[in-house]
Amino acid sequence: MHESRTKRMALCALFVALIAAGAFLKVPIPLVPFTLQFLFTTLAGLLLGGRLGGLSVCAYIALGLAGLPLFAQGGGLGYIVQPSFGYIIGFAAGAYMTGTIANRKEQPAFSRLLAANFVGLGIVYLFGMFYYYLMSRFYLGSPIGLWPLFFYCFLLAVPGDILLCFVGAMLAKRLIPLIRKGRI
Repeated sequence: MHESRTKRMALCALFVALIAAGAFLKVPIPLVPFTLQFLFTTLAGLLLGGRLGGLSVCAYIALGLAGLPLFAQGGGLGYIVQPSFGYIIGFAAGAYMTGTIANRKEQPAFSRLLAANFVGLGIVYLFGMFYYYLMSRFYLGSPIGLWPLFFYCFLLAVPGDILLCFVGAMLAKRLIPLIRKGRI
């Protein structure tokens, strides 16, 4: 079943708004704030597919870089030099990959949705930690060691994101049929 262009645009806009709202729903932890952005970027991929899910996240990033304070710590072009910006880049790549893996079947099983979420989570952390390391070392001039990087940028935040992988898979399992039948 083909969706109308207007419906696809509305769903993309909805996810841009949800991702932005998720940036402000945060738990303060050292260095990298834990937010609900990952849940909404993952759902964008799961529900819209890889292409539109990734595009939704890219639209969110473009609006934030244009100056709207949509990121967890503000917005504007200067945000590119924030060490945590790599996670935002990872959200786009993660949403694309999550949506691509999950939507290879018409009615994906919960296990496929969960596996897609974990792949997306790995991509987000890979981008985020690598970018954090590079920015700390080469831009800020205060290199972070591998153990502190792993501890602060992965271990402290990943338990919550693992929980969000399960929540996202459960929501997607219920919402995908509704979207495909045109009820949403």
